Amino acid sequence: MKIDWRGVIPAITTKFNEDYSIDHAFFAEHCRWLVDSGCVGLVPLGSLGEGATQSFEEKVALLETALGAVGDRVPVIPGIASLSTSEAVRLAQAAEAAGCSGLMVLPPYIYSTDWREMKAHVSTVINSTTLPVMLYNNPVAYKTDFLPEQIAELAQDHANFVAVKESSTDVRRVTALRALLQDRLELLVGVDDAIVEGIQVGAVGWIAGLVNAFPVESVALFRLARQVREGQGDRASLEALYNWFLPLLRMDTVPKFVQLIKLAQERVGMGSARVRPPRLELVGDELKQAQRTITNALEQRPAIVSALQEP
Repeated sequence: MKIDWRGVIPAITTKFNEDYSIDHAFFAEHCRWLVDSGCVGLVPLGSLGEGATQSFEEKVALLETALGAVGDRVPVIPGIASLSTSEAVRLAQAAEAAGCSGLMVLPPYIYSTDWREMKAHVSTVINSTTLPVMLYNNPVAYKTDFLPEQIAELAQDHANFVAVKESSTDVRRVTALRALLQDRLELLVGVDDAIVEGIQVGAVGWIAGLVNAFPVESVALFRLARQVREGQGDRASLEALYNWFLPLLRMDTVPKFVQLIKLAQERVGMGSARVRPPRLELVGDELKQAQRTITNALEQRPAIVSALQEP
């Protein structure tokens, strides 16, 4: 299936049962809910999906559930990450065999080093598949920073390298990549609280986190931001929605973003706060502050949703 990168693509969470096994029934429901709300693709097995805590067999089974849930409605683009290059290649090939439409390739977990080794890793994974590949650049989390010049080098070497999820938190990277590559790569924002700024400087898509709890609002925010960039939208409506959403979106950019986003899902009745160790659920002051932020947003939400529904 051809991938439309120009929209909201959730980095989908993974719900666990009480014994920490994967709740496949809910995962399928969650996939359908996000697509029904206007999302244009799904990215399972990413950082937010707790892919690092799942076995190879669990990952493949989760992809099969996602594919079965959405069929040919939207592409499934799993995160491909591992401690070793060989296992990343194995997962990439399993994803292609299962029927995924593309891949999101990460640098290796734990080991971060120089450009020569990081290029060799991602190039090996890209070469192992015929699927279109999106590079995930997140130096904050993975300590490997793919600089614009290096990304341009990868683009020159690999025809199936087609997109970048830019999560450096610096929107100037979008500007730099556009200057170097023109329209060679699709550029997507990977940090929630920079989405409006990223679109204004030329990003075309959003690999989103809080969308797992607030898909309607996320799709509306993306649409309004695109319209304003194109000179056709209502800036006041965009600012009102963004200002309401920002306290929630900032939950995506801190070390415990998985716990926070899953807590938000639980509060809206679409998921559970349960996470797999070594992560633990929030407690104490962290939990109280998160609950206050979510409660404040939910209290204002009816007015926000009503405004979105106005012609």
